[in-house]
Amino acid sequence: MKAIAVLMATAAALPAAAQDVVITNAKVVIGDGSEPIEGGTVVIRGGRIVSAGRAAAPAGARTIDAGGRWVTPGIVAGFTRMGVVEVDGVRDTDDSSAATSVFNAALDIAPAVNPKASPIAINRAEGITRAVVAPAARGSIFAGQGAVIDLGADMNALTRPRAFQFMEWGETGAQRAGGSRAAAMATLRNALFEAQAYRRNPASYDDRGKDALLTRADAAALVPVLAGQMPLLVHVERASDILTLIELKREFAGLRLVLVGATEGWTVAREIAAAGLPVIASALADLPISFEQLAATQSNIGRLRAAGVTVGIGSINDDEARQARLVKQYAGNLVALSKVPGAAGLSWGQAFATISSLPAEAIGMGAEIGSLRPGRHGDVVIWDGDPLEIGSAATAVFVDGVEQPLVNRQTRLRDRYLDPKEGTLPKAYQY
Repeated sequence: MKAIAVLMATAAALPAAAQDVVITNAKVVIGDGSEPIEGGTVVIRGGRIVSAGRAAAPAGARTIDAGGRWVTPGIVAGFTRMGVVEVDGVRDTDDSSAATSVFNAALDIAPAVNPKASPIAINRAEGITRAVVAPAARGSIFAGQGAVIDLGADMNALTRPRAFQFMEWGETGAQRAGGSRAAAMATLRNALFEAQAYRRNPASYDDRGKDALLTRADAAALVPVLAGQMPLLVHVERASDILTLIELKREFAGLRLVLVGATEGWTVAREIAAAGLPVIASALADLPISFEQLAATQSNIGRLRAAGVTVGIGSINDDEARQARLVKQYAGNLVALSKVPGAAGLSWGQAFATISSLPAEAIGMGAEIGSLRPGRHGDVVIWDGDPLEIGSAATAVFVDGVEQPLVNRQTRLRDRYLDPKEGTLPKAYQY
């Protein structure tokens, strides 16, 4: 009996097998910036997208008639701390940072991700299928290595561990480095020089020497960043700080910088575009909440895109451990903004791309996730209305071709109290 119980527990931890699925009669959104395709068909086989658009439905697969409803790629949450923070006020449930650790760049967020964290099921039910998960910087400008996860209902959440390095710049980076932007620059340049020394001769790198500031593990973690093998996501808001990073990239040409936040990015959009830097921007920043965001405007993303910048939506410092689902509303705001005189918004297709293919492209995973192009992961969502309208809901969610449960603690609580009867209340959760 004990062996049977172990086998059952193991089976429950494994992902369900992907089905071959054909969704017909759909309003298909590819997610690449194009407008929806009426009467389209989406084919998923072996957990991957085979085709999406106007085509005949192949035989021999489970077929779903969408009834003319919207069918989109799963939403990619461009910047979160989902799965590593449960309760903000309880430090034991927050694995996003390590203020007293001797390590910084070497920290790897992947082992800390909890696939059973309550925000994962809640956001999955809202059409989020993948998330960029970043650590938070506390003891250094470097926070560590972030991951890309899927939100499937199994224990195998990691899509790509060590997907990027995350760093704080601007006001927060200055604080982490000792109190000024000058200190932050000295810290960054020294770290890159020490990583270069480690790359040249790992055996001779002495992290106990009087001049070394990086541990061996931290220096090793920055080597793929120097070589351009790992993106460096940098939280930066002020225009002058963005220009400083662009100038730094001229010295360290291998850096694959990705700007996160970039509230004042629109003021230096041409420079960002010329440097080829993608941006994961905060879409709702329309007021100067700090001295480094004085030029805040919701037209930021529209103006960046108009200048030729690859820009998606993220949620840094916006309840990013739980509320990634709000990116749908933020993208919808950008569509509405296109109708405001003097503002810079996006078309519907362009706006949806900011929460699907563009965040994926920014972190170098555009060939894997974020759209319904052939070969991408079979992450597909069927909606009961326009997914950028706040009243619309997901009616079916597939991750890697596997249909996912849409039940979570919030839906159980809703059902518990929707029609309460004394003595017969159902349980709010089950184990």
